[in-house]
Amino acid sequence: MYYVLLSGGSGRRLWPLSNEARPKQYLKLVNKEDNSMERCSMLQRVWAQLKSAGMAADTVITAGADQTELIKSQVREARIAVEPGRRDTFAAVLLSCAWLHSKAGASEDDYAAVMPVDPYTEAGYFETVKRLEEVMRKSGAEAGLMGVVPSYPAVKYGYILPGERHEGWISVKGFAEKPDEEKARRLMEKGALWNCGVFCVRIGAMLEKAAAYGVPSDYEGLCAAYGRLPKISFDYEVLEKAQRLAAVEFRGYWKDLGTWDAMAEQMSTDCVGNAVLDESCDNTQVINELKVPVAVLGARDLVVAVSQDGILVADKSQSARVKEVAAAFSSRPMFEERRWGTLETLDASEYQGLSTLTRKIHIYDGMTSSYHFHKNRDEIWTVLSGSGELILEGTKIPLSPGKAVCIRRGQRHAVKAFQDFEYIEIHVGESTGNEDINRITFNWDEIELSHIL
Repeated sequence: MYYVLLSGGSGRRLWPLSNEARPKQYLKLVNKEDNSMERCSMLQRVWAQLKSAGMAADTVITAGADQTELIKSQVREARIAVEPGRRDTFAAVLLSCAWLHSKAGASEDDYAAVMPVDPYTEAGYFETVKRLEEVMRKSGAEAGLMGVVPSYPAVKYGYILPGERHEGWISVKGFAEKPDEEKARRLMEKGALWNCGVFCVRIGAMLEKAAAYGVPSDYEGLCAAYGRLPKISFDYEVLEKAQRLAAVEFRGYWKDLGTWDAMAEQMSTDCVGNAVLDESCDNTQVINELKVPVAVLGARDLVVAVSQDGILVADKSQSARVKEVAAAFSSRPMFEERRWGTLETLDASEYQGLSTLTRKIHIYDGMTSSYHFHKNRDEIWTVLSGSGELILEGTKIPLSPGKAVCIRRGQRHAVKAFQDFEYIEIHVGESTGNEDINRITFNWDEIELSHIL
């Protein structure tokens, strides 16, 4: 069986730390499964659990092109099925199956279990996922689901309604949207399960659905025709229309860390970054990504989150509203993670039609940028620390602290860090930032060949 991690969300529920460039699943706030104080992202934690369960080698992460470098920075060995656009989960699942068939050698008779990328759970979750193929074969179902046996009447989850019980699986009678507390209690009494977004499909059955929309079923062809697929969830397009569904129960710890109050419960420490949380505080967490100090006194039931993109002070009972509030802000992300390192925006200005952007770039030891050029701006680099090498129009230029370089528009260039490497980058032109990057290659051997030629 193959496994798919869906990672397509923009993740603004954990604003201001999460944004379009760094969704919630990439924030390094949760503790590792061994309960150490070391923090990792939800993606890194789930990937480690997949490796422990012997599932990682058969797993693909499905995500947009804007997330691929971030995924590679956190899980370098990950295989990624790149979505050419956002079309909701039905299209993402179809694309995942096409990728498995075209790129991973999966047959149409193989099965794929699809999971969210960001559950906070235990090892038994993944062992239960492995059972879905057997459940599919025994039941003859169009799709197999995994549901969590509820531990309390949750109002923020949907429910799977059980039908007849069989040996090792349950027939599915239907679904219930997020209920009020009284209805949730009644659902629990009837044996309903939390819908944790895990399901299993036969790869060939999904590929057959491509024909219904007149699109190719191979990965490359489907990418080219992706815009013709409907923007609809897998639940509505497939599960709600299915005649026969089967479910397996997971009896263990599971939580969706989709809001600050849920995230705060799983943090290994109440205070992250340059901050002081006074002993007069109760049930309060503070996360500070800035260098300026933050002090919190006498706070109760609060989350305080501070980043380049904003400051949030929220009562935990109101944390579900953060996404709604964050929608009012439309500025560019001020902090981004990439495959090769990080970039931090220090200033963005515009005067008389000329834009300037100042960023601090950190490139990890041994990592390289792409070979690229800019059409609408010049760049001035000043090296702060570390050492590296710039290839500029085929010429190698050593970089060390204090070195300054001017890169004119149209000049092809790439940089490699010999040790952790930081520099200030100033853009001056009609266009700044990521929108004016014209990539040629990421392959450093090809880039070095341009120097020889």
